[in-house]
Amino acid sequence: MKKNFLLILISVLFSASLYSQEKQESKWGINFSGFVKTDFIFDSRQTVNAREGHFLFFPQPELPDKNGKDLNAEASFNILSIQTRINGKITGPDAFGAKSSAMIEGEFFGTSDGDINGFRLRHATVNLDWEKTSLMAGQYWHPMFVTDCFPGTVSFNTGAPFQPFSRNPQLRLTQKLSNNFSAIIAAYSERDFQDYGPFGQSSVYLRNAVIPGLHLQLQFKSDKVLFGVSGDYKSLKPRLYTANNEPTDEKVNSMAVEGYAKINLDPVTIKLEGIYGKNLANLFMLGGYAVKSMDSAKYETYTPVNVFSLWGDISGGKEIEIGLFGGYTKNLGADDNVLGVGSSNYFARGTNINALFRLSPRIAFNSGKVKLAFELEYTSAAYGTPNNLNKGKVENTTSVANVRGLMAFFYYF
Repeated sequence: MKKNFLLILISVLFSASLYSQEKQESKWGINFSGFVKTDFIFDSRQTVNAREGHFLFFPQPELPDKNGKDLNAEASFNILSIQTRINGKITGPDAFGAKSSAMIEGEFFGTSDGDINGFRLRHATVNLDWEKTSLMAGQYWHPMFVTDCFPGTVSFNTGAPFQPFSRNPQLRLTQKLSNNFSAIIAAYSERDFQDYGPFGQSSVYLRNAVIPGLHLQLQFKSDKVLFGVSGDYKSLKPRLYTANNEPTDEKVNSMAVEGYAKINLDPVTIKLEGIYGKNLANLFMLGGYAVKSMDSAKYETYTPVNVFSLWGDISGGKEIEIGLFGGYTKNLGADDNVLGVGSSNYFARGTNINALFRLSPRIAFNSGKVKLAFELEYTSAAYGTPNNLNKGKVENTTSVANVRGLMAFFYYF
């Protein structure tokens, strides 16, 4: 009798265990979403860009021939579907007392012009959410790209180089301080978006500095208002040894501060952001750093280039969306005078640009899963010569402008 009772008890417990396991496993799943997008692009002059013109930075400077004709004042066009992407949101059972989830996202943008149409990783994150604390590990937007407050442009540049644009492997902790206030702390490395250095763009300069990029952000968020401030710190080690094979520990340290706000005045949304920072090239912005001195042993010291940027975006509508983006960024020069003449000792973007300005109105028509969008993007660049005896500030400028006409078809799924 006892033996039969024991067998029945074991069977019940085993069945309960299987049911519990099946119940837990039933919480797992993946939901796919994304869009197919085709862009039709026209530029009034040659531009500094990526992916065959798809990602626009700014117009090329004047390039006069022997008769004074500007060789860069030539138009171009392209049609591309490389921004097409797919996203998989994964849910699963609780872990460590937290709700667990993950996300994978990729697109056909490639990792370089030579890899255009290649499938690349955009985002890959593991997320643990407790009641007031959340932890994210993986590749995601740089913390200075605020996902609740970024330009709604049709162009894939999303406001760059006025707006930070970078995705980074990172560990990010978000702590709710109250119902509306949160603090965000992050440590990150570099992968697809990298700093400049003696060996071109590479993540090796951050890796060899040993310290990851560090970020702190405070944010207030309600139904109608969002605002926040952040600070970012980064240290690079451009060389392990000099050209004479002498060891060097010289680093270039930099900081950035950011303030942003979004106001929802349904149906109108207003967004604003301002940034001041050093060595922002890895964020697809102007700036970087330069060599300020070199001794007889080829030992280099460095000075970061300072940049100020401000942008605003206003939009409204549903079936018919109307928006306007405006941005301004200024090269403020380096902390110190720069060695040599011209741009040869710079590891930076736009060393011969004093300022950039952009204005881009847009309109989009939505019907079901389809969006048809149009955008006119005017970008002006003031090119000149960096005066290295005056901290690399750009002087004797001449402005050139590009007008981009963009039409895009979206199909969301």
